[in-house]
Amino acid sequence: MKADKVREMSADELRTKERELQEQLFRLRFQKSLGQLDNGLKIRETRRDIARVKTVLRQKQQQAQAPAAGPSR
Repeated sequence: MKADKVREMSADELRTKERELQEQLFRLRFQKSLGQLDNGLKIRETRRDIARVKTVLRQKQQQAQAPAAGPSR
């Protein structure tokens, strides 16, 4: 998943996507433990996608709070 696509998503979509990716990561780890995982790189890609989603979600939260806080003196 590209970072540009993640940035275009709303906060609700990001939370949903994070849950989906967490579930996918669980299934991949489970498959790995059973020896059924064909592509081991899929775990790494999923972990990085989760990190992208969390990063963008955090940035959106900070942007929403920054104008409300106002300038500090």
